[in-house]
Amino acid sequence: MKKSLLIFYLLLLYAVAEMFWWGTVVIRLQPERMAMIMGEGSVFLFLLCVGAYFIHASIKKEDKLHEQQQNFLLSVTHELKSPLAAIKLSLQTIIKRDLERNMQLSLLNNSLKDIERLDDLVENMLLATKIESRTYSFPKEEFDFSELVGKITDRLQVHSCGDEQIINAHIQGNIKLLGDRFALSSVVTNLIENAVKYSGPCAEVAVELCQNDGKPLLTVSDKGPGIPDHEKMLIFDKFYRVGDENVRKSKGTGLGLFIVKEVLQNHDADITVKDNVPQGAIFEVTFN
Repeated sequence: MKKSLLIFYLLLLYAVAEMFWWGTVVIRLQPERMAMIMGEGSVFLFLLCVGAYFIHASIKKEDKLHEQQQNFLLSVTHELKSPLAAIKLSLQTIIKRDLERNMQLSLLNNSLKDIERLDDLVENMLLATKIESRTYSFPKEEFDFSELVGKITDRLQVHSCGDEQIINAHIQGNIKLLGDRFALSSVVTNLIENAVKYSGPCAEVAVELCQNDGKPLLTVSDKGPGIPDHEKMLIFDKFYRVGDENVRKSKGTGLGLFIVKEVLQNHDADITVKDNVPQGAIFEVTFN
């Protein structure tokens, strides 16, 4: 891509140099046409600069997209390898060692969680592909949204910090929604997983579902590093991830919030991002 930009700028420089050279030659031969040549040359130079700007922006956009796709492939590879390695290790331990039943059940439960993580990743990729190709129809039905949020919260609960509850849930019961249960489960899963992922070890994540002026309101709050103001809208772009890709430690594919935005748009719902106090981010989803 850098080579393409270099060739483009060389051709642009050549075109400008040729224009000035021919203009100088014509003015020397016919001085009376100087005003006409200056006017037409200015217009040509203006149009050339405008065209160069848009071509440059297009090349840079393609370069950024290519870089994001490469980072996405690396992230997906890492996301697949980590749970697969953990599942393999757990199964090998069960096979090779004579473990007590409680230990075997613990390893099997951990493997099931890793399998669910893999399942979420695959579902995210399939859903993102269908949404982008406009082949997903978003079939809607009435269902208990409170029950859905409660089940997802329980499944994603972190149990690696002793008896401390990491996901602190306050879910008002019997909140009904007319929507796509599968797609909205992906929304809730992605929001909670992001909050857990970007929070510090054993940091509390708050999930709240209630009625606000008769409308369902889902709030997911974390105590992570937060999101800069200039990135609050960019985070919903496909493959976009907060921070510098070279030094980022958190895992992810950049598809989660893209799916969240697209699904909520198809459900006439709004999402806002706010700063948490003293640190972190708050995602609020309002269903109209």
